[in-house]
Amino acid sequence: MTEIVLLSDTRIAGVVVRECGEPLVDLRRLEAVRLDARLADDAGAFAHVRLSVADRLVAAQTQLPRGLRLLVVEGYRPAALQERYFASSLARLSAAHPEWDGERLRIEASRYVSPPEVAPHTSGGAVDLTLCTAEGVELPMGTSVNATPPESDEACYTDAPDISAEARRNRQTLGAAMTAAGFVNYPTEWWHWSYGDRYWAHLSGARHAGYGPAAEPAH
Repeated sequence: MTEIVLLSDTRIAGVVVRECGEPLVDLRRLEAVRLDARLADDAGAFAHVRLSVADRLVAAQTQLPRGLRLLVVEGYRPAALQERYFASSLARLSAAHPEWDGERLRIEASRYVSPPEVAPHTSGGAVDLTLCTAEGVELPMGTSVNATPPESDEACYTDAPDISAEARRNRQTLGAAMTAAGFVNYPTEWWHWSYGDRYWAHLSGARHAGYGPAAEPAH
């Protein structure tokens, strides 16, 4: 397995952001993109992504074999919600590992939840998604979307060895489509892909990120 660069890595925070000003768009208005409502919020923030991200999701859909669909679970995440998620992860880890210092806790928490200051979802550049049939039946992917490393015994890692051959093929199909459309994957979460944010800039070699924290969409 190649090196996993975590979102807590100082190289990610060190990426320069030159905000391009692209708006958030509502994926519910795009017929080409299918959404799942399991993480839907009253304001519909989950269904929003930056304009270029939406375009690339449409492009990724065209790369899939006939009969398969991308199923988006979450896009934009408000900063306050990201902060709550990260604080909750820190608290759980601290209770389970009271011997860990603050830096160790931050690193381990970032395997599943991004530190708020560099979070891809708050930029509108990230999507959590899976594959489904044309009828909406989700394909086996080895774990559920948002499975944590401890509860899945690290099977949520994109290149995890201990998953079925079918799940591996499905992850490879998803990865090929998303990579062809310009996205990068967070390797501890097979479902998490981003474009335009700091993590994307670091992995792709871009000189800067185009997306900083996005303003919440209007209700």
